[in-house]
Amino acid sequence: MSSSNEAWEHLGDLTEEDAMHVLTRLFSMYEEEEQRHPGDKAAALFFRNLITALGQTSACNLNRR
Repeated sequence: MSSSNEAWEHLGDLTEEDAMHVLTRLFSMYEEEEQRHPGDKAAALFFRNLITALGQTSACNLNRR
């Protein structure tokens, strides 16, 4: 995959189970990177963005109720 558009296409083709596997794998990859290189900027950015996305999703789900 060479572009974000291509990544979106592949994500759209995934089953819900496979999408969860991708998220879990990304989490593990960045967690390992953070452990190998404490203070790694890419890992820190990933986790900051993940926490933001989780918060936004939770807020959106609460608003739907």
